[in-house]
Amino acid sequence: MDPRLRLLAAVVVVGLALSGQAVAGRLATAEDPAVVHTDDGSVRGVLAGDHRTFEGIPYAAPPVGTLRWASPRRPTPWTAPLAATRPGNRCAQAGGFPGDPPSDTEDCLYLNVTTPAGTDGPKLPVMVWIHGDGFYQSSGGIYGAELLATRGDVVVVTFNYRLGVFGFLAHPVLDGPPARHLSGNFGLEDQQAVLRWVRRNAAAFGGDPGSVTIVGESAGGLSGCAHLAAPASAGLFHRAIAQSGPCTLTTQWPYPGGTWAPSPRASAERHGAALAANLGCAQVADPAACLRAASVPALLAASAAVGPLFGPVVGGGVLPLHPKQALATGRVHKVPVIHGTTRDEHRTFQAGYELLAGRPATEADYREQLQAEFGERQAARVLARYPLADYSSPSLALATVWTDYAWACPALATDRLLAAQVPTWAFEFADVHAPWFRDTPLPGFPTGAFHAAELQYLFSGAYASGQLSPAQRRLSDEMIAAWTRFAHTGNPNGEGITPWPRFRGVRGHVQSLAPGPGGIHRVDLGREHRCGFWQSLGT
Repeated sequence: MDPRLRLLAAVVVVGLALSGQAVAGRLATAEDPAVVHTDDGSVRGVLAGDHRTFEGIPYAAPPVGTLRWASPRRPTPWTAPLAATRPGNRCAQAGGFPGDPPSDTEDCLYLNVTTPAGTDGPKLPVMVWIHGDGFYQSSGGIYGAELLATRGDVVVVTFNYRLGVFGFLAHPVLDGPPARHLSGNFGLEDQQAVLRWVRRNAAAFGGDPGSVTIVGESAGGLSGCAHLAAPASAGLFHRAIAQSGPCTLTTQWPYPGGTWAPSPRASAERHGAALAANLGCAQVADPAACLRAASVPALLAASAAVGPLFGPVVGGGVLPLHPKQALATGRVHKVPVIHGTTRDEHRTFQAGYELLAGRPATEADYREQLQAEFGERQAARVLARYPLADYSSPSLALATVWTDYAWACPALATDRLLAAQVPTWAFEFADVHAPWFRDTPLPGFPTGAFHAAELQYLFSGAYASGQLSPAQRRLSDEMIAAWTRFAHTGNPNGEGITPWPRFRGVRGHVQSLAPGPGGIHRVDLGREHRCGFWQSLGT
């Protein structure tokens, strides 16, 4: 054979070997669009008119037995096509407001892929959705991504990750093997495992592994902040959207029993030691084995008993710096970001408190909560700035104070830190008539643009309670267009989208998103939420 032909043949063989999974995925899709070959085995999904769904795909081995509180491991490959027709198990959780059912299953590391029906043409951007709910409940499978996929021409990945004590327990006996890093951030490591899975397998589903946008809300938004600062997340994503999870959120904000903001390792380890003691694992010869032998119900009960909530841990290989510090010092991954909140964030939490308490807040509650958070002298200033006479109820007054202090002003601070480092577009979801959560009683005050209200404008299912009005559907269309345009280009602006200027940080104007004529406009977030006042208090 001519040496040049022999060389050409060798190059072709090597090229096919290196890209075998992606090629196999394209060939399988051409023959049967419901079947895709991943690098762990084939999956058979569901064709649904204009889109395809593949649900319940394992991305890591079940974190059970010796793999409880271990860094995620690759799953065992399979040979026969896997039926990817329904979401995998929800991760272990107690359940609760706003309607998440409980689960006692640790075998839960599964993901779901939604794509447009067509498979021809260039590879599509990939949007990876990180679900919220405080790092202690929910799942990826409740988020129907067909609207994002079909209207935005993107591939969408949703997934589960370990929650609560299973995902974020920090204890020195759990440091090191089978953990690759210090304990405390196994849930974040699961998220990184998903992003590595996407890098290996996106092409087989028609996605571009070189164009990945992470998107998250609430705890998912905070996760996005963590990945901006996490060294091992470098190169795994190229854009980020963080909703209702300001990167500057700290432990100093009112959540029942604590916070889901990143905690210093020393504090998290004290919390972990208290949980171990509660389970009788503190003084035994092998505390790690004792913890791994505990049942799921026992761990959930111990977690509830010791409080506060478990969340990311600052310090160690996964998250060396708090995202706020990383942003302030420029030690973040330089990718474009969309960041924002809802106008009435804390009304969701106020409703949850009152549902658990069985009664609305009183005037005494209002004064006591302010004094507990700010001290007597500063509380008097807050009472003067937010007098009860200005509100229809103490509940609404409390929700307004906490929205401004704990959400909106930290969001504005985050906008400014982001804008100093990366191209940033800031927003405030402001539909005050957004439908309330399904199967959850309405509180005794207007719900407004509550925490998580915008999810039903991007996804089907989730916690949506009813049909959007025509005007709300048009807002949904524009939000989907902006979110997916950003996934394509790193900029939310495009044809048919209301112009959205970059956040510059000088005056604090952000894009207000509400339905109806003029509903999308610029708003001074700092003025709207009295951030100058809160800054004067030193908060």
